[in-house]
Amino acid sequence: MNTKSNFNYLTLLTAIFVTCLVIANITAVKLVSIFGLIVPAAVVIFPISYIFGDVLTEVYGYKQARRVIWLGFGCNLLAVVAIWLGEVLPAASFWDAQAAYVRILGFAPRLLLASFIAYLIGEFANSFVLAKLKIATRGRWLWTRTVSSTLVGQGLDSAVFITIAFAGIIPPDALLTAVVTQWLFKSAYEVIATPLTYALTNFLKRREGIDVFDVTTNFNPLRVSD
Repeated sequence: MNTKSNFNYLTLLTAIFVTCLVIANITAVKLVSIFGLIVPAAVVIFPISYIFGDVLTEVYGYKQARRVIWLGFGCNLLAVVAIWLGEVLPAASFWDAQAAYVRILGFAPRLLLASFIAYLIGEFANSFVLAKLKIATRGRWLWTRTVSSTLVGQGLDSAVFITIAFAGIIPPDALLTAVVTQWLFKSAYEVIATPLTYALTNFLKRREGIDVFDVTTNFNPLRVSD
C-alpha cells in the first residue's frame, strides 16, 4: 500500500465535495415535487457529497475524510457569513431586490443550526461505518459498505435536521414522514449511484496507488491532526 501524502486527485475530490455542500445549502430553500415526494431541491446535489465521502474514506482513509469533512464545515460557515454580510450591508439607492435577497438567501438561525449539526453527525457517522465495515469485510463487497454507511449517515442527517428544525412546529406524524421521506430518497440515490462509486473508487486506487485500512486509526471526529 502506498503511504504517500501527496495525491493527484485528492484536491479535486475535496473541491467537488465542498462545492456540493455549499450548493446544497443555497438550493435547500426551494421545495420540489419528485415522484410525488415533497423534498428540498438540495436533495439533487447533497447526496453526491455522501458518494464522495464514501470514496474519500474508502480510498484515502478516515483521517483524510475527517479533514475534508471539517474543511467542508468551514467553507459552509464562510459562505453563510458572506451571505449574511451581503444582507446587512446598506443597499444601493437603486437596488430594489433586498426582500428577494433575504427571502432566498437569508438563513433562519434554527434552520442553520439544524443544518450544521446534522451535517457533522451524518458525515462522520457515514465515514466511521464505512471504515469499520471495510476492516470487517477485509476490503470485499464495497456495495455493502457504501449502502450501509449511507443508510446510517443519511438516516441520522435527516432525523437530526428535521427534528431540530421543525420539532414543535409541525405535528409528530408529519415530522416522522418528513424524516423517512428524505432518508429513503437520499439512500435510493446512493444505491442507484453504486456503479459510479465502484468505477471512481477502483480508478483512484489504481492511479493513486493507495487503499487505506483504518486498523489503527483514532476515530475521534474532533482530532484534526495526527
